[in-house]
Amino acid sequence: MNKIKIITDSTSYIDKDYALEKDISIIPLSYTFEGEIYKEGFTGEFDDFFKRLSKSKDFPVTSQPATGDFLKEYEEALKKYDEIIVLTISSKLSGTYNNALLARSMSEEDRIFVVDSKQAASNLKALVEAAIDMIESGKSREEIIAHIVEKERRMAIYFTVGTLEYLKRGGRLGAISSIIGSVLNIKPVIALRDGELGLLEKTRGKNKAVKKIIETIPSDVKRIGVCHILNYDEAVSLKEKLIEKFPEALITIDELGPIVGAHLGSKTIGVCYSY
Repeated sequence: MNKIKIITDSTSYIDKDYALEKDISIIPLSYTFEGEIYKEGFTGEFDDFFKRLSKSKDFPVTSQPATGDFLKEYEEALKKYDEIIVLTISSKLSGTYNNALLARSMSEEDRIFVVDSKQAASNLKALVEAAIDMIESGKSREEIIAHIVEKERRMAIYFTVGTLEYLKRGGRLGAISSIIGSVLNIKPVIALRDGELGLLEKTRGKNKAVKKIIETIPSDVKRIGVCHILNYDEAVSLKEKLIEKFPEALITIDELGPIVGAHLGSKTIGVCYSY
């Protein structure tokens, strides 16, 4: 049985202890903020960034990992493993997937398999965990990739923000929409569809936005990640509502980091789910 290594990127927001336990390699994306370059870390390490962001006039510029970062990790992994599966953030959100592919071609190895998750955050994390479970069950690389591709098709992401300011500053929302939003308390429900972000609906007030998000979740949902940025209390409240409505689902509370969260800002909340 081939030994299979899982490599992913930092936007999976996998717990550091779990990554160490399962020998998952996390390739960090980076961001430039207030004149310094930082590599995205692990959950539990993000609060200071978002507190600084809320007070700063600067806006972060995010960057995918260099091709060399992947190439180095491939070379190290193949010293111990027979095959590598790489799961990256959606190629429509970042160049990470393309750089992982380029590194594979540079390595001239046919034992490296790069998969565009078309997801991010809790859903990417769920795909990584599913791959690990299958490895531990003795499944082949072909079986694992086929399962990941099929599982991704039954995933969705919806969220809303505390303020439209960061969508505006990051160029994700026109200035006029931002003004309307601040005056009329319009909150967008943003969806990840076909690997890229888009507006699902505008609602009057955050409570209605969260209600709309809950309504998107199908009755046969299997896993829900309640994602938030500096918004733990609201995340707990939302989790309690979801437990009551979907008692059979696995429901977690997950943090978003600087790469995904810079364009969203504090008080963002949403769900990543699979069914």
